[in-house]
Amino acid sequence: MTAKNLTKDEMETVQEILQTDSRTVPPVMLQESSKVLGMADIPKEIFLSSEYHRLEVEKLWKKVWQFACREEVITKVGDYFVYEIADLSVIIVRSASDEIRAFYNACLHRGTQLCVDHGHTLALRCPFHGWTWKLDGTLAHIPCRWDFEQVEDEAFRLPEVKVDTWQGFVFINFDPDCEPLEDYLENIPDHFQQFALQKRYTTAHVLKIMPANWKVVLGAFLEAYHSITTHPQILKFTGDANSQYDIYGRHNRMITPFAVQSPHLGTPKDKSAPVQAFLAFGGADPTTVSFPDNITPRAVAAEIFRQNFQGLLAVDFSGVSDTEMLDAISYFIFPNFMSWPGVGSPLQFRFRPYGNDPDACIMEVLMLMPYAGEKPPSPAPIHWLSSDENWSDAPELGGLGSVLDQDISNLHLIQKGLKASAKPGITLGNYQESRIRHFHEVLAEYLAI
Repeated sequence: MTAKNLTKDEMETVQEILQTDSRTVPPVMLQESSKVLGMADIPKEIFLSSEYHRLEVEKLWKKVWQFACREEVITKVGDYFVYEIADLSVIIVRSASDEIRAFYNACLHRGTQLCVDHGHTLALRCPFHGWTWKLDGTLAHIPCRWDFEQVEDEAFRLPEVKVDTWQGFVFINFDPDCEPLEDYLENIPDHFQQFALQKRYTTAHVLKIMPANWKVVLGAFLEAYHSITTHPQILKFTGDANSQYDIYGRHNRMITPFAVQSPHLGTPKDKSAPVQAFLAFGGADPTTVSFPDNITPRAVAAEIFRQNFQGLLAVDFSGVSDTEMLDAISYFIFPNFMSWPGVGSPLQFRFRPYGNDPDACIMEVLMLMPYAGEKPPSPAPIHWLSSDENWSDAPELGGLGSVLDQDISNLHLIQKGLKASAKPGITLGNYQESRIRHFHEVLAEYLAI
């Protein structure tokens, strides 16, 4: 959704912001962690260059821990999932009830890919000539074995990729000498102790090939600054400029409050108005809600969400904080995984290069919801959107789809604009875009540039 597609009410909101922005938004004190970040522009070539992409493959994607799949898609022995990044392809397989292995997805005979997508198998068998490996990677069978006297079983084990799990996510690392996943995550596991995402299941998994570099698409979700123009319809209940940005080693976090009015619109005359707007956006009827004087409007909204989710999922949310019920809590785990562990915004984003094309990437959106009982429901099927489909064409995303369409409307304009620009780089805000700057600084360290 671009500016020319805005409704009359949304255009009026934008005009109101333009008239009041300079006098209603107070200066933001930078956090100490943000003060140490360099303030130089980010060169535009890192979003456009094929040479830069090849450097990323060698020094980034082959060296970092990266989220590959959820454990729930490989629960039975023989279940497998294929994860791909650039030209790299990995088979992640449940090799035993208590064991997950990851193998390079290539036959050791003539290189044919062994598996595609995901499924279940008793063995890893090449579709070309039938060479077969057991689920633990040991060579099991070669047709006409007499013709391959040079092949030694031990030397022809399938090469493995490092694999580990955290919070129900399966991570892989191509570097045999990599640090343990626990060390790579730094202090993130401490933050997630209360979230227990391993006890959730996937209610939506939607993917689409986007017309922009993966770092361009990632950057669109590392800040709330764009809400002023891109999402004017949510400003009545979104504290965009109130967002908190935190830096943690390689990783970072953003918390954007909902059920509060954007500072760009000034102070609401009715304190309950942002909550009413938030409830209406979520499909509730705000006219049926009462706001007692001894309870804040946000607390009222949080309790409504608790009761609604409890009725929908049969899960007790009485111990969940208001901010987890309402706000967008977004953790970024370098280099491409964004986890929103709150109940109200239970999203997981992932951004990957699309093959070796620097002008395209794969964007994924998962929704993880709690479940009652010991056994989780089956995860939602993977839904690939075609090039002519919008995110709002995925009904499992609910109202999020239309918001994503607004985000995505900017991306091809960014990619094209970077190529046309006479300016050699992009300029970032000191605080509201500090997560983007931090990401690029960590990336530059990996690439040694």
